[in-house]
Amino acid sequence: MNSSIFVRSYSPADYPALLQIQKEAFPPPFPEDLWWSKDHIKAHTETFPEGAMIAFDGEEAAGSSTALLTAFTKEDHTWDEVADNGYIRQSHDPQGDTLYGIDVCVRPAFRGRGIAGALYEARKQLVRELGLKRYVAGCRIPEFHKHADTLDVHAFIKEVEAGNVYDPVLSFMLKQGLQVLRPIPGYLDDEESLHYGVLVEWKNPDYR
Repeated sequence: MNSSIFVRSYSPADYPALLQIQKEAFPPPFPEDLWWSKDHIKAHTETFPEGAMIAFDGEEAAGSSTALLTAFTKEDHTWDEVADNGYIRQSHDPQGDTLYGIDVCVRPAFRGRGIAGALYEARKQLVRELGLKRYVAGCRIPEFHKHADTLDVHAFIKEVEAGNVYDPVLSFMLKQGLQVLRPIPGYLDDEESLHYGVLVEWKNPDYR
């Protein structure tokens, strides 16, 4: 990993940097009202500060991620439900056995440098430090719409797992050592993914 990259917890004072990350990572036509607000950041840092992470490349804020604790379930759920519409106050369970990632974003100019990988390594380390069973996320599959005429969602996932199809999100997750559990219909409002999320999991090898 690039030795100039480091990850730390973010605070409300980091809001300008976090907003800049999101503006660049999710430019128009992405709706501005879906960027984290000051209230979101305050809620993250008050509810579960360990899961609120910002990554730097040297002096530059390059990426961020947010997570919460939950009691793991494979049942259908939406991003809004698991993320408490981004506030995490109602969905975070301090007694949970699972770290659930609700977002990762990296400024385009810093992509390909290992920023997202560093955030994922920090999440895995947090899972180990807290003695959790696993890390879980519901990931997008933005290439799915291009293949939906010939592949259903299960077949598409298998093609990505086999390396026959590249999906920038799911392929990245697999590269980080996560494994597919199953697709979740209606997970989020995302036309590219045809509104599917894919539940992926990394099990803590140190869990006892």
